[in-house]
Amino acid sequence: MIRNIVFTFLVVVGLSSCYQPERNCKAYRTGSFIFNYEVGDSVKTGKFIRGTDFSVDFYEGKIDSASIRWFNDCEFVLQDVQSKVAIHYKITSTTDSSYTFKYNKAVKDPNKELDVRTATAYKTD
Repeated sequence: MIRNIVFTFLVVVGLSSCYQPERNCKAYRTGSFIFNYEVGDSVKTGKFIRGTDFSVDFYEGKIDSASIRWFNDCEFVLQDVQSKVAIHYKITSTTDSSYTFKYNKAVKDPNKELDVRTATAYKTD
């Protein structure tokens, strides 16, 4: 009896560990997108337009531009044109109209813990 339970558990764990979320990252390399982000306790909505080698962000009445460097179909770095701050992005899953990603500063401050955040962007075009 216990052997059957253990065997069933191992099979279920083994099969579920093989699951890979869909990642059709090429579909999200360019286009217009919206996403939600947090500022303190508030959730705000931003918009960005991404071309092959640039991104223009619209948030809180501001416009920000960044260059893009792709590592592969699912990972890239955006570097702000003005401040030169670089953010690393990794697309972790996709749907037919959105992608979920993790992001953090591309250059880690040795005196601070790495702050990795997750968000979802929705394609609008």
